[in-house]
Parts: sequence; structure tokens; C-alpha cells
Amino acid sequence: MDRTVAAGAARLVARGALALALTAPVVVLDACTPLRVVTHSVSTKEASVPAGRYQLDPHHWNVSFDVDHFHYSHFTMRFDKVTAQLDWRPDGLAGSSVAATIDAASVDTNVPVLDRMVKGTDMFDVARYPQIRFVSTRFERTGGSDGSGESRGTLTGDLTIHGVTQPVTLDVTFNGYAPNPLTKEATLGFSAQGHFSRAKFGLSTWYPAVGDDVRVRIEAEFVKPAAAAGS
Repeated sequence: MDRTVAAGAARLVARGALALALTAPVVVLDACTPLRVVTHSVSTKEASVPAGRYQLDPHHWNVSFDVDHFHYSHFTMRFDKVTAQLDWRPDGLAGSSVAATIDAASVDTNVPVLDRMVKGTDMFDVARYPQIRFVSTRFERTGGSDGSGESRGTLTGDLTIHGVTQPVTLDVTFNGYAPNPLTKEATLGFSAQGHFSRAKFGLSTWYPAVGDDVRVRIEAEFVKPAAAAGS
């Protein structure tokens, strides 16, 4: 074969291989992303949620605290390890309950030296009090559950930090329910926010440079494995 022809053929083969390599992920993605995924929607009707026990999805949640910092801004700290259990009842939010455990040592301020200070004896004292706990006690509805508007209300529970337990109220919105289109797991989501006085938990260090009012922000998805969906 003529060397020029052979070289041209080799270049064509190489270009074809490159084109295949570049388009293969798209083809695979297209094969793994059926129409039901891109058109996924959820029901905001509480009655659509199967009763049962749900666990916090380990990959889809966020729990953060933020406090006033020298009056310049609100400084945010998040937690990297949280577990929670939701017992969903047939009467929806009104009859359901949730319990959550935060690993206090997983606090993440994005500033290593500050992480050590917050974990130390001046604040969380994680060596003595390794967990932050919340156990719900009462829910009061403020929004409808018929699907015409947001299902929302105030969730009161016992919050334990630094060995001290105090009642705390969160504003909760039920975002919706549907089987996850990828995992097939029964999944429901919530947003919540509230606040509490850290002094009431014996955490008054650095006041007033660091504010007393702690704002809480939560985003959470709860799942029931497909094998347990009928239970």
C-alpha cells in the first residue's frame, strides 16, 4: 500500500476512535437517563406517602448552624455526619415523628483552627458530649395538605446540646414524595429552619463578639429501601 494512502487511513482510524471516545459518554448517559428521569416530579399530597419507617438519605441532606460574627456577617458551620429516622403515619405530618443524631465532632467551619475551638471545652466539648440530638414532640399545621398549597407547619422537639435539653421549634415544609427514578426507593423531602439561644445550652463563650442566637437550616431527603416499600 502506498505510504501516503496508509498514513491517511491511519489518520482516519485515529479520528474515528477519538470521535467514539468523545461521544461514548453521551451515548451511555442517554441510555442511563430515560425520559422518566428528566421529567421526574413529586406529589405534595401527604396522603400519597406510604406509612412506615424512613431513614435519612446519606447523600442528600444538609444541617447547618450560623451565628452573628462581630456584626459583620453570619458565620456558618455545617455538620458532616448526621443520622435520622422518620416514622411516617397515615395522617401525615400531624402524626409523624422524627429523631436525629448529629456527630458533634463532625462540625465543619471551613477553618481548621476554628473547628478545633468549637469542638473544644469552650464550646461543644465533644470529648464529653459527642452527640447533638433532636427528638420531635409535637407538630402544628400552618399550611394545607390537599395539594393546593405547601404542606407546612411548626415542629417542636427536644434538642440536646452539651448535655442540656431544651425545646426548640422548627418551621417545616414538606417538599414532596415519589419513588426515586434512579434507585426506585420511596423518597420524601423536607426543608426546615429555626433558631435557638446558645446560652440556654450553657454555650455563652465569646459573647457578644459571637452572637447568642443560632439559626438552624436543614434540607433532608428520607428514603425507604425498595425491598421495604410495601412494609
